[in-house]
Amino acid sequence: MWQQNQLDRIVEADDLHISPFRDDGKTFGTPTWIWCVQVDGELYVRGYNGTASRWYQAAVKQRAGRISAAGSVIDVTFEPISGSVNDAIDEAYRAKYRQAPISGR
Repeated sequence: MWQQNQLDRIVEADDLHISPFRDDGKTFGTPTWIWCVQVDGELYVRGYNGTASRWYQAAVKQRAGRISAAGSVIDVTFEPISGSVNDAIDEAYRAKYRQAPISGR
């Protein structure tokens, strides 16, 4: 569970680097910069290449790793999500990154 002020700092800093464990389950992968949003007090990330992203594949397989953001390094667990929360995540991404040149809007 995130402390709200920590989550706010991470999302506002917009500098999240994600490093799921490698296949050995002990070594962190190469940090990948990724956009993030929060919905209902949880942190969500999505791969630019969707589920084909290497970091995403590692996160789903290993279920754990590390993020670096807002001056903090945090060990985390990863969970794929489904259901109605996807709509809320979509909207959070649209609202946060609407003006980003890479967003296609």
